[in-house]
Amino acid sequence: MKVAILSPVAWRTPPRHYGPWEQMASNLAEGLAAKGNDVTLFATLDSKTQGKLDGLVPVGYEEDKSADPKVLECLHISYAMEKANQFDILHNHFDFLPLTYSRLIKTPMITTIHGFSSPKIIPVFKRYNDTTNYVSISNSDRNPELNYIATVYNGINKNLFDLNLEPEDYLLFFGRIHHDKGTHEAIKIAKKAKMKLIISGIIQDQDYFDQKVAPYINNEDIVFVGSSGPEKRNQLLGKAKALLHPINFNEPFGLSVAEAMFCGTPVIAFNRGSMPEVINDPITGFVVNDISEAVKKIQQLDQIDRKNCREWAENHFSQEKMVTDYIKLYNQILT
Repeated sequence: MKVAILSPVAWRTPPRHYGPWEQMASNLAEGLAAKGNDVTLFATLDSKTQGKLDGLVPVGYEEDKSADPKVLECLHISYAMEKANQFDILHNHFDFLPLTYSRLIKTPMITTIHGFSSPKIIPVFKRYNDTTNYVSISNSDRNPELNYIATVYNGINKNLFDLNLEPEDYLLFFGRIHHDKGTHEAIKIAKKAKMKLIISGIIQDQDYFDQKVAPYINNEDIVFVGSSGPEKRNQLLGKAKALLHPINFNEPFGLSVAEAMFCGTPVIAFNRGSMPEVINDPITGFVVNDISEAVKKIQQLDQIDRKNCREWAENHFSQEKMVTDYIKLYNQILT
């Protein structure tokens, strides 16, 4: 089977630090290639893959601020579409823009919807309901006006995460520093629980960081370590007593939540979006409604068997499972 994977061009695929859509495009491409499929990854030209790499954009526009994002997106998407007839199926991980080509090409298109940035983009998805195949990354992140063929959870390379059965005495916030992700709420939880909190992630909202996060950083009980690459991420997640995920939006999936569980680390998350699907409460963590409830659940962390966290993650969020699920969908579409 000849498969084209269309990745975004904000970051390299796979990303060096941040870039969840690019990471999932990479995980799928590598998993498909490992199973012997003929895979072409359309991504930035500094990307890495065991398949074939193709594209026009040298570097992601988030890593080259002199570039115009819209220009690079137009060049990248149109280039891939002009080559669409060379493939059996085209898998779109690039949101709604590639849908506008779906009636101009003969190659079947499957689109993984990684989330909705705004309700304003829904009309585009609705217009192409009948010319692409939509896949959600959680049951919670479905729009009732769209036609879905399946839900496929994000799949993670388990070999990048080590099970740690002897955690250290700290809590972890891992993700972009933004109100949506609840960095400030994580600080409040740690303060009330009188526990050390390590914060790792890119600063996506500088004003939020300056006002809601920076005043609490003291390198004692509240520590900010910046963005962390794969090796550091594995260490931080694995050694944490728990990952705090007090989100303020309906998160479509939550990669750091699954990654923590691969390390055996339980997660305490607010009851928003996909959290009740991703966390097996109370086996792999706790889904709570507010800060006070989160603080109480910290006292119950010792009741969780970290081996169960790893087992749950492997069974539901492994790269192998995601690849198998998508191959089934490809065959379903083609037949």
